[in-house]
Amino acid sequence: MKKSIFLYFLLPVLTACVNPTKQSKHVPKANNQDWFINQRAYPYNKVDYGAYKNAFSFYKQQLQTNQMRTSAAMWNLAGPVNIGGRLTDVEMHSSSLTTMYLCAASGGVFKSTNSGSTWAPIFDGVGSLSIGDLAIAPSDSNTLYVGTGEANAGGGSLCYDADGLYKSTDAGNTWQSIGLQLTRNTGRLAVHPTNKDIVYAATMGDLFGNNAERGLYKTADGGTTWTQSLYLNDSTGAIDVVINPVHPDTVYACMWTRVRRPDRRNYGGPESGIYRSFDGGATWNKLSNPFGSFGNLGRIGIDISKSNPNILYAYVLDDFGAPIGIFKTTNNGNSWINVSSNAGFASVCYWYGRIKIDPLNPDVVYLIDFDVWKTSDGGNTWNDITSSQTHVDQHEVYIHPQNTNLVLLGNDGGLYTSYDGGTTFTHNETLPVTQFYTCEVDEQQPDNYYGGTQDNGTVMTPTGSTNNWTSIWGGDGFVVRVDPTQQGVWTAEYQYGGLSCGTNGVSSNHKFNWNTPYMHEPGNPMNMYLGANHMYKSLDQGANWFEISPDLSNGIGPSAYPIVYATITTLDVAASDPNVIYAGTDDGNVHITTNGGLSWTKISNSLPVRWITRVAVDPRNALDCYVTLSGYRYHDNMSHIYHTTDGGASWIDIQGNLPDMPINALIIDTMLNQIYIGSDVGVYHAAINQWSNWNVLGSGLPAAPVTDLRLHYPTHSLTAATYGRSMYNMSLSTTGLSPSSSMATNPFTVSAFANATNSNVTLTVYADKEMIIDYKIVDLKGKTVAAYVNRKIDKGNNEIQLSLNENVASGKYIATVTNYSLQRSVPFVLIK
Repeated sequence: MKKSIFLYFLLPVLTACVNPTKQSKHVPKANNQDWFINQRAYPYNKVDYGAYKNAFSFYKQQLQTNQMRTSAAMWNLAGPVNIGGRLTDVEMHSSSLTTMYLCAASGGVFKSTNSGSTWAPIFDGVGSLSIGDLAIAPSDSNTLYVGTGEANAGGGSLCYDADGLYKSTDAGNTWQSIGLQLTRNTGRLAVHPTNKDIVYAATMGDLFGNNAERGLYKTADGGTTWTQSLYLNDSTGAIDVVINPVHPDTVYACMWTRVRRPDRRNYGGPESGIYRSFDGGATWNKLSNPFGSFGNLGRIGIDISKSNPNILYAYVLDDFGAPIGIFKTTNNGNSWINVSSNAGFASVCYWYGRIKIDPLNPDVVYLIDFDVWKTSDGGNTWNDITSSQTHVDQHEVYIHPQNTNLVLLGNDGGLYTSYDGGTTFTHNETLPVTQFYTCEVDEQQPDNYYGGTQDNGTVMTPTGSTNNWTSIWGGDGFVVRVDPTQQGVWTAEYQYGGLSCGTNGVSSNHKFNWNTPYMHEPGNPMNMYLGANHMYKSLDQGANWFEISPDLSNGIGPSAYPIVYATITTLDVAASDPNVIYAGTDDGNVHITTNGGLSWTKISNSLPVRWITRVAVDPRNALDCYVTLSGYRYHDNMSHIYHTTDGGASWIDIQGNLPDMPINALIIDTMLNQIYIGSDVGVYHAAINQWSNWNVLGSGLPAAPVTDLRLHYPTHSLTAATYGRSMYNMSLSTTGLSPSSSMATNPFTVSAFANATNSNVTLTVYADKEMIIDYKIVDLKGKTVAAYVNRKIDKGNNEIQLSLNENVASGKYIATVTNYSLQRSVPFVLIK
């Protein structure tokens, strides 16, 4: 969660669409940032976790079927591994200096046995990939406990709440569920120093609703049964817990009243505070000295000295999330002193809020805040040890007892390692845990991948390698577009429509979504379209914008409940007729214009009221369009994907066998006559007009939410952006798919791409039998530049090579193939 916008140096071969260092003049208004959860909770203000779990099971079953097929295609990691992503925990066991574990906020659990040189995921396919904390039993390095669900209360970057606790007795090779599914978010786990079966779980409950399944839980039998050891009310959870290593019946728990709704937040209350038990959690007393004098408290982080358990430190926030101070006790919490006189705090700290004591020296303490602050004199002085050398937004520190100079740091940018007690840190650049919102591939240079990320801006690789990605635009990164006709010319954005080319001409009264959609016009990248709550168009690649629609939302902003931004969330321009434009909004509207924006028609009256995640027009037919939805069914008879062949006058449900789950992206493959969808649990495909049977596409893709898809036609490869496990791609030639299954309604399909070096065009035509075809290529004015009649083609794939006249200019063209009364057309761009 960024607190400011950062600018990055650019690769010399890349340029933004006007000026790469020019920030948008559009200043985002204060707005609700719960983007991820809002769309899934709309309009009932809750998420159906049972449906999500069923979708996860459906994905695993189909994945197992795919893996048994020798022809199953594999997804390949595209990276990055060197950018990183948000970590919630980093751990080691005192017995090893080389084995490390880390937890990703939405990417699962990773393990390294060589000090972080290489990592392997050890939690994929087990449960939720949203992880709150991991604990290793001090008495047994093979016994691990994982609490799912990130308990940090961030903004739009939060993923799903999760599904309880898991246990491994073989160092992460196998796992079993051990309950507490309804606690949703895990703040901290603490294992008894000598009994690996005694565990305390600090749980925060449902982030967006009240529930009694929260507070501090205890098990004495390794998770077979649990007791709710400390419960205060249905809006107060436990965020931290520590055990006295010498007298393990003495336990300290930090309770946090946290009420979060789409329209409001309350991050404190009279029940928040530090609670102490002397009898293993049977009874508790709230510690009031000196915290009671500060009014209502908020989040509190606590740690106990292993070398002198009488000493504890606590980092205390107020009910607005602002720091009250760092407090120290030398008498088991009976009295406390403020030791934060010169520490530098962030203004809002509920996103961080932990503290760690050196296991051998209680005077050495690390404060985990926006930066990491360290004291070596028991809190008399504090020094910022990370401000210029690590990513911001810190979440965890681990200090190794065998060598206290070995310090692991987990933050929003990944893992950092220090071997000199925090004087210097090195970024670990081998972890695929980046949270992507979008993905893009350069049409001319398919090794150039781009994507917008949470916490790490817009990033790209110029070579297709996993380890050389670099940042090219700041803030939280969202949509990035590459001009298909000019190498290295791109447009990027940060949150709420912060375009790299600016928003000159956009009304300051109009609203932008957290993830604002925009695109080039197919075949004419100088024309661009941008969706606020009104649609905008540019004729000069974003230098100037003008309005082409009224407000396409319902016009009610984020003060409403249930909350939506009342903005356009998705748009598409028909490749076969750029006057036809579709737009979808977060409050359930879909509109069409067939005259370039002169008039708009609402076409969603028969669709369910859900957040519209994608409108996608078939490039062969401007009135053939697909719409995908977020949210969950509950009692509604709804689908998450609909299809129209008449411009929205009528819609058909094509959900088929898909489970109840949000769908985030959709791609139409005219070459294989397939549809690909990216969902909250995997990528699926189905043949066009055979919607009853959707299948998981390939194997090897983690079950993190897939937020975007990109089909690169020249190489016929598909790229998937995941929210927590970086980016993946797949060559569709390895899938074994063919359009033959839909030949009853589509006897042949056609695709085209242009060779940029010699004016050659390749037409790929698939036929269900031998046939005679005619084909021609025309420009946008209707002039024929190439034609052939009465050509015989074979059953199956036919590649037809056309050599255009040298005088044919770069630009958009239409290839049309005709077989008697049947005709197929596909647009393509010639780049010379």
